[in-house]
Amino acid sequence: MDLCDRNTIQSLLSRHGFRFSKSMGQNFLIQGWVPDGLVEGAGVSRENGVLEVGPGIGPLTVRLARAAAKVVAVELDRSLLPVLDETLAGLDNVEVLSGDILKLDIGALVEEKFPGLTPMACANLPYNITTPVLTALIDSGRFSRITVMIQREVARRICAAPGTPDYGAFSVYCQFYTLPELLFDVGPECFVPAPKVTSSVLRMTPRETLPQGVTDARRFFRVVKAAFGQRRKTLLNALSAGLGGVDKDTIRAAIAACGLPEDIRGERLGIPEFAALTTALGPF
Repeated sequence: MDLCDRNTIQSLLSRHGFRFSKSMGQNFLIQGWVPDGLVEGAGVSRENGVLEVGPGIGPLTVRLARAAAKVVAVELDRSLLPVLDETLAGLDNVEVLSGDILKLDIGALVEEKFPGLTPMACANLPYNITTPVLTALIDSGRFSRITVMIQREVARRICAAPGTPDYGAFSVYCQFYTLPELLFDVGPECFVPAPKVTSSVLRMTPRETLPQGVTDARRFFRVVKAAFGQRRKTLLNALSAGLGGVDKDTIRAAIAACGLPEDIRGERLGIPEFAALTTALGPF
């Protein structure tokens, strides 16, 4: 069964009485090269256990099953479960879990399902849950690689450099914990129904150690959050407003100690500058 063929998809969904849900951001692939590219870009092998979020009707799941030792696919839409029973029939190394990935203990799930395997995450993520799902996957600290297809705008934001319009607090977060790489774009014509935006495949490789100069991630991100909380303001004013209990003179002195101009904005700082600034600010 070709799960990327329009006629096959239409027949399959009609047979099961399935209707697309806008609230769940459902867009099914109709180009086989896309899931092939996802699996290849992720570098999946028989040493891997792969967590997939939102398998839909299973085109990526099937390809992951061919490459990995085991695949666990978490699907929120219960109406897709009988569809997946049909499309994944005969794939003994695939397990479908009905549930909300954002309500699951991902660490415990990985430990239970992938003993002795190197865990990866690979998914075509619904646009409306991209940020919280990526955050949950990264925070779990369980994956050797996270490869996802997401909205191109978000992918570019994740990979953005300091001083560019797309750069923000989420860019810093993702680049702090991982090394993100844009692999390729996927046009709207590759889906049914066709979304109004272009997608991108993004590979994120978790860092083995914290970036140089960072000793306290909690304090580091308090500074980052404050710096971007009012991004049109100068770094001095944004930190003064966002770091309760730290007086403005202390902030001014810390900025100067880092060799930064007093009128600089937070969006100009990269991870090394934020790390140095966090240190210069002292305890707070």
